[in-house]
Amino acid sequence: MLTNKVPEQDVHDLFTRVAPKYDLMNNIVSLGIQKSWRKKFLRQLDLNKNSICLDLCCGSADSTIDLAKKAKLVTGLDFNQEMLKIAQKKIRQKQLQSKIKLIAGDAMNLPFAANSFDCVTICFGLRNVPDAVKTIQESYRVLKPGGQFAVLEMSQPTNALVKFGWQAYFKIFPYFAKLTHGNIKDYQYLSKTSKEFLSAEQLKKLLEQNGFTRVAVTKLTYGAGAVHLGRKD
Repeated sequence: MLTNKVPEQDVHDLFTRVAPKYDLMNNIVSLGIQKSWRKKFLRQLDLNKNSICLDLCCGSADSTIDLAKKAKLVTGLDFNQEMLKIAQKKIRQKQLQSKIKLIAGDAMNLPFAANSFDCVTICFGLRNVPDAVKTIQESYRVLKPGGQFAVLEMSQPTNALVKFGWQAYFKIFPYFAKLTHGNIKDYQYLSKTSKEFLSAEQLKKLLEQNGFTRVAVTKLTYGAGAVHLGRKD
């Protein structure tokens, strides 16, 4: 089931172009609240000093670095080398090289053995993979029994007034590209995938259909974003 019908190579090329401004674009897409969302996300994770984690679609490594502050080891995986270059630079600045390993890879076909990780996370990346189901299935495979899968993603507001404002915002924000000398079409892609991604309820059902239990959903900012947490029994 294709959850993102934009060709994968086109998505890869887009992230190569936006890599230098990716953090800024994330702030624009989320109206600047993605940082507070990340903090709430991290607080809900069941981590300790012995946890071995995998951060999928790690991008510029914000979530990877956050995980490394609470876990023993973190592997960050992304399909774009330009994003990984920026991630590596940030990791060096934080002096976290001993706790973080970055690799180029496909979130739909993970290069890891089954039952390898205590926690698998994906932040603002599930909407960008061609097939979210394959990524969910692979995450389940590489998790240890009892392990946690955690998703932070844009979602669909259910409040009518908030939904109206959210949809209106997504029509105009691609033109913010001019403020950063970016490509309007790149912002239009980010707008489209954010606006059209699964609702919180749909994603919860998808996780349950693919083996995850005790799936909990925390809606953020009236449903504009959501945290999904599931377990592998």
